[in-house]
Amino acid sequence: MNIIISNSSNKPIYEQITDQIRQMIMNGELRPGEPLPSMRFLAKELRISVITTKRAYEELERDGFICTQVGKGSFVADSNQEIVREAQLREIENLLEAAVEKSRYCGLSLEELKELLTMIYEGE
Repeated sequence: MNIIISNSSNKPIYEQITDQIRQMIMNGELRPGEPLPSMRFLAKELRISVITTKRAYEELERDGFICTQVGKGSFVADSNQEIVREAQLREIENLLEAAVEKSRYCGLSLEELKELLTMIYEGE
């Protein structure tokens, strides 16, 4: 698992880890049932505190992306397909909100925006 930590990011380290693992799950890079590195191993690899990796794993578990089994480790949750879809929809909504805001700023009408979206969606 390739996680990159940026010290210049405004996001806390645990959030950077959470975001990247969540993205790997949503992209299918990490499959249901697949084991995650132990918190200690990940902390050692990233040269960060175990407390930080623990917080990231707790966030992922709380959101339903992973499940932790005492003595066995943490795994990508099996029943996360609906959660993954919801997260993807939220991401799309955020991107569309930004596009709408930019369109309004540029004076693009709703019809022009719909036409542009249709062309992009259909690959024209």
